[in-house]
Amino acid sequence: MSKQQAFLATLFDLNNKHILLTGASSGLGRHFARTLARAGARVAMVARSADKMHDLAAEIRAEGGRCEVYALDVRDREATRACVAAVELVAPIDVLINNAGIARPSAPEKLADAEWDEVYETNLRGPWVLAQAVIKCRLADQRECSIINIASILGIRAIGHLAPYSAAKAGLINLGRDLCVDLAARGIRVNALAPGYFFTEMNDEWLRSPAGDRLRQRVPAKRFGQAAELDGAIVFLASDASRFMNGNLLTIDGGQTAGV
Repeated sequence: MSKQQAFLATLFDLNNKHILLTGASSGLGRHFARTLARAGARVAMVARSADKMHDLAAEIRAEGGRCEVYALDVRDREATRACVAAVELVAPIDVLINNAGIARPSAPEKLADAEWDEVYETNLRGPWVLAQAVIKCRLADQRECSIINIASILGIRAIGHLAPYSAAKAGLINLGRDLCVDLAARGIRVNALAPGYFFTEMNDEWLRSPAGDRLRQRVPAKRFGQAAELDGAIVFLASDASRFMNGNLLTIDGGQTAGV
């Protein structure tokens, strides 16, 4: 290995990182789990259904990666705290990635109270409970840690019919900023990653529809993203390469939020 290769390998090294990742059963979360494991991290994969993660866990282990599977609905406060405690028994959590999220598209006048609560509790309250639990652990043992909140460009710009989702993602961005102010001096950093529109199994059909094509025309890059184009960002934020980055928002959207 050359000196240049050794330098880069050390800079973005995740071999000593234990990462708790929510929403790992599908979409970007499933992709992140593979990416982080391939980068050397031990990944605690969390989602509502453990069954959907067992095949992924087998794939990761077949490649020589390290991972565990935990079933959790992040809307359940006590179960969330218990999950963090269980993951901590394996090893201290070095990185928390709050990725779990849902959307319930609706006209404002038709949105049910239960739908609002479901989106808020999954996308904002759940990440807060997880972050608080991990923060308490790290303040107790005085270890550094990184919290990465997966936000969205819809936390910056509105598209309509997604009021609770947009509000929760905007809240998630500012939650990180506030936690940074309180905790940066104590070795805890909190940043947000705001993806634009990326192809996943959940939105592939819509993005390829006429409505999706109209949206694509508004992206300066004139295309949607591929999940692999987030790999550099997630590894950067999880690694010590971003050790002095705190309270920030990293936006990856093909230039969409740069336009009017």
